[in-house]
Amino acid sequence: MIHCLPRAASPRPLTVAFALISYRHDEPAGMERSVAGLAAGLRRLGHRAVVLTAAAQDHPTPDIIELRALPVRLPCDDVTLRAIIAANRAALTLELNGVLEDCRADAVVYVDALWGLGSVSAGISHPARRVLAAHVLGHHTDLAPALRAAHRVIAPSQVVLAQARTRGYDTAGWRIVPNPLLIDPAEVERPDPQEREQLRRDGPVRIVARLGPEKGVASLLRAATPGARPVQVVLASAGFEAGAGSQQTLLAECRVLAEIAGAVLYPPLAWRDVPAFLAGAAVTVIPSAAETFGNLALESLSAGTPVVALAVGNLPALIGAPGAGVIVPAAMGTRGLWQATQDLLADPVRYRQACGAAYCRSRNYRSTTVAEAFLKAVW
Repeated sequence: MIHCLPRAASPRPLTVAFALISYRHDEPAGMERSVAGLAAGLRRLGHRAVVLTAAAQDHPTPDIIELRALPVRLPCDDVTLRAIIAANRAALTLELNGVLEDCRADAVVYVDALWGLGSVSAGISHPARRVLAAHVLGHHTDLAPALRAAHRVIAPSQVVLAQARTRGYDTAGWRIVPNPLLIDPAEVERPDPQEREQLRRDGPVRIVARLGPEKGVASLLRAATPGARPVQVVLASAGFEAGAGSQQTLLAECRVLAEIAGAVLYPPLAWRDVPAFLAGAAVTVIPSAAETFGNLALESLSAGTPVVALAVGNLPALIGAPGAGVIVPAAMGTRGLWQATQDLLADPVRYRQACGAAYCRSRNYRSTTVAEAFLKAVW
């Protein structure tokens, strides 16, 4: 029997399990970051949240459960992971059923059809409510069985629903649950007006990104010209990549481009350090060619720092136009990002308005607010 009680009528706190093969604390990736925020929100509401992962944990906790049935070596690509899942499906199914029983899960969120094990969810006999989180649509091979097995499908934005409809999927029963902030905006130490004005005058432009070609950092650095204003870039490797060694190859390229552009590369940041880092920026530039939500943009808004980004994916809806930054037509590319950044910083009135709008907009994405939306969408 599926646990379908509404949250208010539940006789006990609910237990929600999140399945995400690559989950590690401080992993520089959107799905991991969204799971951490939603799990934190559920816990703040009095529920239990556990994460099922195949990634070895540097700092294990009772609520992070390492699956033993998948001999995955990270970083890994989609083709390799798909083959590993297929070869270990029986053992994986047995282990998942046992884990869900042990933690008395009321719902299990398969965070992606492949990396979140949604493609194997039909074989799970435990009665927990099956939720597919479609952060990205992925390959039909994984998505089709995941959709058939799901009691509910959630997505972070209307962009994902539109992409799904374009590919011929019926999204009538899908629900929008945006990605939450892990750090409440009220907890972020933002510059005061005087400090913010000083940042506008001579503060650094900052970029924080995962080492993926779609994040556009190499293109942004290639279009940069050395100037008086500092450009500071944080790059980090994730547990998944397009192909073996692709992240290290891209990092080497960015190092060369940064030196030419006069930019400084910084090591990866812990999740909790990102808002503070962005609070010290004049502007956050996001050169991504695709964003189904925009976690980094949201974290910048929570710090009161305007965002300059291309008009791709969910970024226009998240930032607003006009609003908490500048949305640049995609056709203008990375040179357009640099020009828009320069124009925004040269206009003190427009800049102050963007800073104010940024913080106000971010408050809609508190972890408890999103967790409540999640519970309503799932039950």
